[in-house]
Amino acid sequence: MTAATDAAGAVAEAHRREWAFVLAATVRVARDLDLAEECVQEAYAGALSAWERNGVPGNPAAWLTTVAKRRAMDAIRRERTLRSVLPLLVEQEEAVDQPALDELVEQEEVVDAQSVVPDERLRLIFTCCHPALAQEAQLALTLRLVCGLPTPDVARAMLVSEQTMAARITRAKKKISAARIPYRVPRPAELPDRLTAVLGAVHLLFTAGHTAPSGPTLMRTDLVDRALHLARTLRDLMPDEPEVRGLLALLLVTDARRATRTGVDGRLLRLEEQDRSLWDRAALAEAHELLVAARSGGRAGRYLLQAAIASLYAEAPTYEETDWPQIVALYDRLLSLWPSPVVALNRTVPVSMAHGPAVALVQVEALEQDGRLSRYQYLPALKADLLQRIGRTDEAAAAYRLALELTSNEAERAFLTTRLTHPQTGK
Repeated sequence: MTAATDAAGAVAEAHRREWAFVLAATVRVARDLDLAEECVQEAYAGALSAWERNGVPGNPAAWLTTVAKRRAMDAIRRERTLRSVLPLLVEQEEAVDQPALDELVEQEEVVDAQSVVPDERLRLIFTCCHPALAQEAQLALTLRLVCGLPTPDVARAMLVSEQTMAARITRAKKKISAARIPYRVPRPAELPDRLTAVLGAVHLLFTAGHTAPSGPTLMRTDLVDRALHLARTLRDLMPDEPEVRGLLALLLVTDARRATRTGVDGRLLRLEEQDRSLWDRAALAEAHELLVAARSGGRAGRYLLQAAIASLYAEAPTYEETDWPQIVALYDRLLSLWPSPVVALNRTVPVSMAHGPAVALVQVEALEQDGRLSRYQYLPALKADLLQRIGRTDEAAAAYRLALELTSNEAERAFLTTRLTHPQTGK
């Protein structure tokens, strides 16, 4: 393996795992999101040649953070120099006593050590989830910044066009600048007001890893592991919040099937095909304990109900023995609390098992007419399966083709192609 190959691989791995750490540290120095992103991108670009020339450093994240912060400080110095030589064109800033820029990094590290939020990435999420921003903007910024997901993948995760998502992120950044929203970790009293958005961001992060919006593999385990770590950190930070426990339980139950979601050949396996004996029993047991503790804390919220649904799927000895009526009842409660079209679509799966595919198909077609899931590949995929089950094979094929057009994950595309070409066996 060549030095160039080693460097390229190390940069790619550092981007997957360390982007949020590097960006969060740089934002604190730059005090400007666009500038921080630019400096971090330049640091990663510079790493490729520097690491090829000098070897991969022992701590890539520290190297990248140092370079990005230095670039940010250089940019601030240049701006201040410009302001000092153009006093008639640029309004002078009010003089303030502050440490030299070279001391700023050290000062920020002291602030971090005293922060109530102990994880760098979680601090960035709480910072992005400022109540002055719309929730869609909060989630978009989080996926872009904490996940480092490209804008097209963020758009797929949030069921909008790439152009809409790019505009949404740009508007959010402009609002942060115009409203002078500070880049700081919120105080303890501010955390509860941001919790709903933070929980949503961590859940979206997990979802983007559990089934990657694009790419060659079904999962991005780095994002799944990151979301699980953040959920655990949230639980440690706010242990009495039932919805925090519910989110962690939901992620644990869902991820317990990780080893069985694809076969040895990489083929996607449906829930009914998975070997339940290989599911992570320790994760399922931990989730059960969290659910029991959370239920004693009062009325079930969105994540507790989702975790309860996932647990019912996991507790059944076989797919056929799943308590479908109970799952439908839980979905009814979830829909009353969170009237999301995605939840309504997910509900049609147990409905098809409890009441038959024809009943579920009527509900799927109603959601199709609604239009809010027009970019959601799972709607035509589910419709195709229901049509196939009631013998309307030509219509099923058309629905599978539409699902393929909307799907960018290669493992899912292979699965849909197989269902289209071998509808009876699916293999």
